[in-house]
Amino acid sequence: MLEEFKKFALRGNVVDLAVGFIMGSAFSSIVNSLVNDIIMPPIGLLLGRADFSNLFINLSSTHYTSLAQAKANGAPTINYGLFINTVIQFLIVSFVLFLLIRQINRWTKPSVKTEPTNKECPYCYTSIPVQAIRCPHCTSDLGAGS
Repeated sequence: MLEEFKKFALRGNVVDLAVGFIMGSAFSSIVNSLVNDIIMPPIGLLLGRADFSNLFINLSSTHYTSLAQAKANGAPTINYGLFINTVIQFLIVSFVLFLLIRQINRWTKPSVKTEPTNKECPYCYTSIPVQAIRCPHCTSDLGAGS
């Protein structure tokens, strides 16, 4: 059973999946930083210095000035600002993956199929031009329809 598991775990697809998962998690932290540190501050500035990560709805009767303060006191909150950040992160990751897959598809375009220039004589199995109506090797009549 251990040998079967080893064979399964070391197959190419499983190893590729593991590498992809690790790369995805590393890429996720880059995207988080991109969204939180580069993209959201200018958007917040354009929207009146709003910090999306600090937007929340307080469900308790106590007033809190920040999400961190509400979380520290264990207050129930709806963190729609964090949700907005997550949606933007998803859109960025989706767009980057779209560009990546698009480029890979360009590199792996299927080859253009060309019409064959030769055919095989059905009598002597010699390669002859497609337009031939008589085999030059065995002189068999191939007819116009062959």
